[in-house]
Amino acid sequence: MSDKDILQKALEFHGHRCWASVTGVRAGLAALRELGVRRSGGGQLHAVLEIGEDHGGMCFADGIQYATGCTLGKGNMSRQPLGKLAVTVIEKKTNRALRISYRPTLQKRIAESAFMTKRGQGIEPDEIPESEQMELVNLVWDAPESDVLIIESEFKFERDWMPETMGFVPCAACHELTARAYLRVVGDKHVCIPCSGYDR
Repeated sequence: MSDKDILQKALEFHGHRCWASVTGVRAGLAALRELGVRRSGGGQLHAVLEIGEDHGGMCFADGIQYATGCTLGKGNMSRQPLGKLAVTVIEKKTNRALRISYRPTLQKRIAESAFMTKRGQGIEPDEIPESEQMELVNLVWDAPESDVLIIESEFKFERDWMPETMGFVPCAACHELTARAYLRVVGDKHVCIPCSGYDR
């Protein structure tokens, strides 16, 4: 699949076309290239996102997910909420890692675009004409990489990775299927966290 195909599929997955998701795709593809690794179909890679919550740049995460294959659902993506459009991608078997962040060279043009003007007025992104969405997609996608990304030097990520825990058991109290690692012992019964009364 070409990079352009990956971009198109990522935008379909994301639900609208915006500069932050395109930046995420570019950052994810750059991380794979620089680390010399393939998209993670399993747990080979881990991505640490620095996005926060409730801000317009969070779309960056969907671009990263689609490009790298690191997803919240597979558990190979986590967040360090700093409110930045940045990601560290780690090859787990070697702990080789690379941090990539957004370089705001294009930000004035992005902020002044019809798309961002309408977003500032509270118009939902998927209600903005596709031509205005694509203006920003093309701006970020066609710009030189050095105008969009800061690619830092490779480094060793210090972490002992826990093996994946397999297996589910019904909670003895509510009978909902619960991953074994999340069961708690109360008396002589194995119960889920909500039924146990524990916080975690």
